Amino acid sequence: MRLDLTGRTALVTGSTQGIGAAIAAGLARAGARVGVNGRDRGRVEEAVKQLKADVPDGDFLPVTADVASEEGAVATQEALPDVDILINNLGIFGAKDPLEITDDEWRRYFEVNVLAAVRLTRTYLPQMIQRGWGRVQFIASDSAVVIPAEMIHYGMSKTALLAVSRGFAKHASGTRVTVNSVIAGPTHTAGVEDFVYQLVDRDLPWDEAQRAFMREHRPQSLLQRLIEPEEIANMVVYLSSDLASATTGGALRVDGGYVDSILP
Repeated sequence: MRLDLTGRTALVTGSTQGIGAAIAAGLARAGARVGVNGRDRGRVEEAVKQLKADVPDGDFLPVTADVASEEGAVATQEALPDVDILINNLGIFGAKDPLEITDDEWRRYFEVNVLAAVRLTRTYLPQMIQRGWGRVQFIASDSAVVIPAEMIHYGMSKTALLAVSRGFAKHASGTRVTVNSVIAGPTHTAGVEDFVYQLVDRDLPWDEAQRAFMREHRPQSLLQRLIEPEEIANMVVYLSSDLASATTGGALRVDGGYVDSILP
């Protein structure tokens, strides 16, 4: 099965590390020109350098902008006016007592995790429809449905992405533009390592800490390990290809499975 994205231009938000960087690499390996996005110019340039080392034939374009702001969205469009594949990956997360989450934090999670994706979709979806081809994806989370008690503000934002994705898919119905969300499970990134150590003994070696986290905080997982970013990227690259032309309005699971699943 060949996933050929030659001639396509992709934008992956929040792609200087973790899942976003893995997605950028995967799209480039399939032949796409990829916009690598982050707020800090130095980190973006370093990420592009690393991605080129990992994918020597890859075509990467640095897109330095805070896409969670209106100004950043405008700057992104100026840097990358035409996008065939939009991957709304940017997201923040963290553990906190739900009764201590302030109004400002609720707003911040909504603005970064939801509104940024809505704004960019509103920017690029019309041109995709006009050209007669396009792919929009929202990187959601199993926390959208199985809301963690220690991060309900994050779960709320990911639940919102499922609704947003479905709504935009309906708007694009009858076109060759597909809109989907990817439900990612707990994934092994540097940020998640920090998060894990917020919940388990910091003195534990990483392998033990990971197992303790899954056992104590994600016992429903069938995989019983953290997912690697490349495993999320594999689904995203497939959904970006012509082979996924009949998949739209969906919520595709890369969550490691659940003992008693309540997800679609």
